[in-house]
Amino acid sequence: MFQSFEASSSPEQGPPRLASLRALMAQRGVDVFLVPRADAHQGEYVAPRDARLEWLTGFSGSAGFCAVLSDVAGVFIDGRYRVQVRAQVADDFTPVHWPETQLADWLPAQRPNGGKLAYDPWLHTVSEIAGLREKLSGFELVTTDNLVDAIWADQPAAPSAPFTAHALEHAGEAHDAKRARLSAALKETAAVLTLPDSIAWLLNIRGTDIARNPVPQAFAILHQSGRVDLFAGAGKTAEIADHLGPDVTVHDFGDFIPALTSLQGKVLIDTRTCPDIVASTLKEAGCDVVQGQDPCILPKACKNPTEIAGSKAAHARDAVAMVQFLSWLDTEAPKGALTEIDVVKALEGFRTQTNALRDISFETICGSGPNGAIVHYRVSEKTNRPVQIGELLLVDSGGQYIDGTTDITRTIAIGTPTEEQRACYTRVLQGMIAISRIRFPQGVGGQHLDALARAPLWMAGMDYDHGTGHGVGSYLSVHEGPQGISRRSEVALKAGMILSNEPGYYREGAFGIRIENLIVTVDAPALSGADAREMLSFETLTYVPFDRRLIDADLLTHAERDWIDRYHSDTFALLAPRLDTQTQDWLAKACAPL
Repeated sequence: MFQSFEASSSPEQGPPRLASLRALMAQRGVDVFLVPRADAHQGEYVAPRDARLEWLTGFSGSAGFCAVLSDVAGVFIDGRYRVQVRAQVADDFTPVHWPETQLADWLPAQRPNGGKLAYDPWLHTVSEIAGLREKLSGFELVTTDNLVDAIWADQPAAPSAPFTAHALEHAGEAHDAKRARLSAALKETAAVLTLPDSIAWLLNIRGTDIARNPVPQAFAILHQSGRVDLFAGAGKTAEIADHLGPDVTVHDFGDFIPALTSLQGKVLIDTRTCPDIVASTLKEAGCDVVQGQDPCILPKACKNPTEIAGSKAAHARDAVAMVQFLSWLDTEAPKGALTEIDVVKALEGFRTQTNALRDISFETICGSGPNGAIVHYRVSEKTNRPVQIGELLLVDSGGQYIDGTTDITRTIAIGTPTEEQRACYTRVLQGMIAISRIRFPQGVGGQHLDALARAPLWMAGMDYDHGTGHGVGSYLSVHEGPQGISRRSEVALKAGMILSNEPGYYREGAFGIRIENLIVTVDAPALSGADAREMLSFETLTYVPFDRRLIDADLLTHAERDWIDRYHSDTFALLAPRLDTQTQDWLAKACAPL
């Protein structure tokens, strides 16, 4: 399953491709062209056909965009990728720290006299373009066919694998019931759905169009009657016709725009995820376009009891593989012969041995020493380095199982760690514990909780440049909205939402530390007292031991020590009966009380 990551572009390929794009821009009379990471469905991960940003620049991160001008090409990247981008792009491209620097501020500084800004209306959202029109008054925004596609001679074909049905025993609710529930609450005559995971959830279908994420690339229209028009590639739904039933009508992708023009009355779109071309088409057809949230977003995020039970089963299964891996690593790493690729292959092998793995849930992040400081590092033959004694090894990985999606990070000491490494690790662990233990009122969003995970690091003058947690799907995308734990996450957390809990600390050129469990939001046990309010809390889903060698118990409070000991006791009780004797012995030592 492991494939050493090799980019579709390299630093030396970027300049000639950039020159070709600029030549076409000049021919078309375009002063600025935007190249986003996103595809027409606005997913975080894209098919090889849609990897335009990577093909042009060499940058392979999961977020960002490039603004190409005649004399400068800015690659906008967030804090996760500021180390990575310098290694992946040529000097012809200029990294821009984003979102601290917005395109609307950067662009006028590059072209004070404005100009013609062209964009592919399939690849930018309604709200994004509206914001640019408002802030870039000196620029003329125009739509165009994709200029990167026009110069990409060997662009891969679109995904063609068929969709599959997601059984009721795993979904927990039939798709006709979901359609009826959502359409009953729909005030508009129809809602346009453009997110693959929303469509997957609504119709209980899955696909293989995006590597590691079992989503079907499709568009859909949910009508007030509960009927759905589904737009997908030719032949992709032939095997699930009976599952979809008579109230789901399948059309070819090419019929999507004509179908929009035939709609009447009020039509709901989510401007944060809907391609700009959808809104413009509906307006031209005379529809009353209503801006609102994708109606599948919150129902999908709040997992039902069947999905939560499935997630717990998947996590227990995945934890067995993780513990077998960690036991193996403790034996093999001190021998000095392992590389990062060896570690990735071994971990994926243990997951495969569960005989339940459908796929890994994302490309495994395995960073040894300084590579661990690259937040979303992906090992390649060029970057592969030995796992060396005295260094830290950061392993962030997960599995896609039919009953749930997992995501776990553990940082492991190879040999005896330094006191500085132990202190940094312990502060990260304290932040994770703070999130795990918190009770909070209804209506609280992730932005209110984020500081809890950072506080132990802040007290030592440290921080990390990524969110503390993201939503996770149910055999769907490993990164799922709208829920999250970050400074920008305003969505109120609700029971049933699954999130990651993953604070970290990264010292460029030295090491990276991240510790991650998945948690599910639950109703908190009631407290006595007249003023006790209804509260929410988190239940931990991930049970895999932390590296005790890296825990400085002197930095912990009594409550934190008790939490770790209880967590390790629960971990041993859950996993020991599923392990062979040798791995049981390793687990017993790993879970010993502090």
